Amino acid sequence: TGGLALEQADRLIENAVGIYSLPLGVAANFTINNKDYLIPMVIEEPSVIAACSHAAKLVRECGGFFASADESLTIGQIQILFENKSGRLLGSAGEKILAARDELLALANEAHPNLLKRGGGAREIKVREFPDTRVGPMLVLHLLFDTRDAMGANLVNTACEKIAPRVEELTGGRVNLRIVSNLSDRRLARANCRIKNDLIGGANVAERIVQAQALAEIDPYRATTHNKGVMNGIDAVALATGNDWRAIEAGAHAYAARDGNYRALTNWDVAANGDLVGALELPLAVGIVGGMTKAHQVAQLALKILNVESAQELATVMVAVGLAQNLAALRALATEGIQRGHMKLHARRKIV
Repeated sequence: TGGLALEQADRLIENAVGIYSLPLGVAANFTINNKDYLIPMVIEEPSVIAACSHAAKLVRECGGFFASADESLTIGQIQILFENKSGRLLGSAGEKILAARDELLALANEAHPNLLKRGGGAREIKVREFPDTRVGPMLVLHLLFDTRDAMGANLVNTACEKIAPRVEELTGGRVNLRIVSNLSDRRLARANCRIKNDLIGGANVAERIVQAQALAEIDPYRATTHNKGVMNGIDAVALATGNDWRAIEAGAHAYAARDGNYRALTNWDVAANGDLVGALELPLAVGIVGGMTKAHQVAQLALKILNVESAQELATVMVAVGLAQNLAALRALATEGIQRGHMKLHARRKIV
């Protein structure tokens, strides 16, 4: 019935007046890294779960998805400003930070002794120089922090706040922002798959999918909708498992524009033997402990259904779901059009 009592909701947010429910469904047919999964998805849009399950079935017949995820390194940013408007100060200030690397990492780890015992904690310090901004020269410290099986925003924010006073002493500057970055490009997840073209309707359909992909690589108007289809799948799993889908969305779209041009997150092509091959890569900062994953009964149930053992494994599942959803959308667009099957399921949503 939702898994959240009004009393819990009142503790989670301010001015709570009720509970807003969304449907919870399960996508089937997923084989990822030779392991079978049932995928809980929370979404209000018809056809997504059906299409995702069908695409997964096609891929399953050809060996399934293969996916991997980086270790859970999250970036915390500390912004340092200087009264002296000369950008020449930045180099020496940055050198002082890097010289104190071990001290700063140890200080950051003092904020989370239990995480340190579990193998997580501060890993590295990076410095970025911005000599000419509209508010003067600026130095940005990146704290790379291993959050293990947590999404980790609060962990990283606390660590950044812990070391900020010492950073000011080292640089002579003034710390302004101390905050996690949702562009988690040190926590990339990637998936690939291969489908025989006769399973998707033949060589002509495979070629049409590649042609659709080509437009999403050059045109941000198409790329935005293309990537929305990817996120239909990923966001639904994020919601089901109590993860921060807004942070995931922000990171994904920033990553899609990382070279200055917004483009497709996926890649589809036809192999020499005629098979359709696809790949997806994007940042996925997700967790299986802490936050809503602990507070929400449905999130706990979803993680139990998924049977994942780490945040990295959850990321591999989510990236495979995103690739499946993209395949389903492109196949529909390349054949009957998106509306025929989509609107048939929309018609079931008549208000009773």
